[in-house]
Amino acid sequence: MRHARALRLGLLSLSFFGSAAFAADTVLYNNDFPDGKVATASGSPKAAESADDFILNTASTITSGSFTGLIPKTASILNVGVEIYGACTPGSGFAGCTNLGKAVTRVNSPTSEGLPGTERTTGDGNLTYSASLLNNGIGVVGSVVDGINPQTPNVPATLTGGDGPASGKEVRVNFNLTQGITLPAGHYFFVPSVELNDGSFLQLSAYRTVGGEFGSTLITPDLQAWVRNDNIKNDWLRTGTDIIGGPTDPATYNLAFRLVGTTGTVVPEPTGVAMLIAGLVAVGAWSQRKRT
Repeated sequence: MRHARALRLGLLSLSFFGSAAFAADTVLYNNDFPDGKVATASGSPKAAESADDFILNTASTITSGSFTGLIPKTASILNVGVEIYGACTPGSGFAGCTNLGKAVTRVNSPTSEGLPGTERTTGDGNLTYSASLLNNGIGVVGSVVDGINPQTPNVPATLTGGDGPASGKEVRVNFNLTQGITLPAGHYFFVPSVELNDGSFLQLSAYRTVGGEFGSTLITPDLQAWVRNDNIKNDWLRTGTDIIGGPTDPATYNLAFRLVGTTGTVVPEPTGVAMLIAGLVAVGAWSQRKRT
């Protein structure tokens, strides 16, 4: 009996140490604090996509997160997706950073395509979500939905000014991934997508000076948000600099989102675990001999 108890204790200890190999979820990036300035389309129609950047300082696995936007008051969500793009910073080494002829520049833009293996959608069954109503009716002074036009490379953009004020229900989409997205340390863009039964999902902008506001995450460099739709295909435009603009100093924007996951693992020394179990078994055997 004592020998059996020692073995059970050894197995319990092994399971305890083994569980340490799975790091607890932590906030990888957080700026899901809308500032009420602008909102940009991300999802159908016109295959619109909005992107904002985040940095991972170590290899990480994204397991969940959230993002906040506007939907029409009568609309409901049909499908949700997320995808990760590389950041085309100088020397990044990502493929898909070439200007394809419809952008002013692709320096510091997202890559043309999402990184392989990083797309998760409700349709594929590897993402679940819940939507929280934050406000039944708010407005922003600027939006970008259709005013995304091809530009001439290396020439200052012909500004459209975007699509003017927008309003709707403020909704936070909380998502969980049944298959996490594992990435090495690096600079990336997060691109959510929401399909509605009516109208467009507009992701809300967030505070541009990141680091301290409401507990937001400091990243350096903090790149501005980008947007695109079928009008420019695989190129991207800067929401502030290339579309909305300004009289002399175009505004730049971040987008409201948060990412949660794990960073690395804590694995006990195999020799230490083996020695622990061997010692427990020896104690059990000694107790058995003493009893007999």
